[in-house]
Amino acid sequence: MDRILKKGEGWRLGWNPYATTYKGLVGNEDWAIELSETEFKDFCRLLLQLATTMEQMAQELVSEERIAGEAESEVVWLEVEGYPQAFSLRMILQTGRCGEGNWSVTGTQNLIEAVQNFFP
Repeated sequence: MDRILKKGEGWRLGWNPYATTYKGLVGNEDWAIELSETEFKDFCRLLLQLATTMEQMAQELVSEERIAGEAESEVVWLEVEGYPQAFSLRMILQTGRCGEGNWSVTGTQNLIEAVQNFFP
């Protein structure tokens, strides 16, 4: 498998299978952070889990009701906030060098679509 770097409005996602420590990359136009393989896979899994939860919540809420949700593993914590059909994302790395990042509503929606089509 070759290196992959995909990007779009409000997001970046990368994978380098040849890297020794940090194989993954997440970010937006203004910042990026390299992730270990475990961090990257947990990030992708938790993001898709939260996206599914937000989609399911849409049927439980009135259209103007905002919500927040979070999911975490031992290495990464994610939070979504907004409306079920339009929400932002925040990430905190919980081990090692640590780090924090966030994505706008547009960036989050585009990132979810990219992750669904990305898995290395």
